[in-house]
Amino acid sequence: MKFTIDKHEKYVIIQPHVEVLDGDSAPKIKAEFLLRNSGGQRNIVFDLSQVKEADSSGLRIGLLAHRLCKAAGGIFILACANQQIKNLIAMCKLEGVLTVAPNTADAEDLIFSKELEKELRGAVEEG
Repeated sequence: MKFTIDKHEKYVIIQPHVEVLDGDSAPKIKAEFLLRNSGGQRNIVFDLSQVKEADSSGLRIGLLAHRLCKAAGGIFILACANQQIKNLIAMCKLEGVLTVAPNTADAEDLIFSKELEKELRGAVEEG
């Protein structure tokens, strides 16, 4: 399975090149999330622009990535999710858990606002 990895200073964008996020593709993406997280990436954007549908396996790797990023003090964002994927998230009652952005630019804005908030909080605690 192919995917694109776009590294930035504060985050990484992972874009799978699959139409279906399921039990076949999920393990490879899970391994990539684990690798990026253990390599120090705490903010991950999962660009779903090429994914047309997902099942519970695909959703589970999103939850895993969410937990990994949260434990590292970061954020996991699903970007470019289509209506079928948004419906699956809603059906599983995960709207309050998973962060969804309409596109990668909005995901980047969310990450930078979280990072800035963290820096400001740290400055207040030191002062």
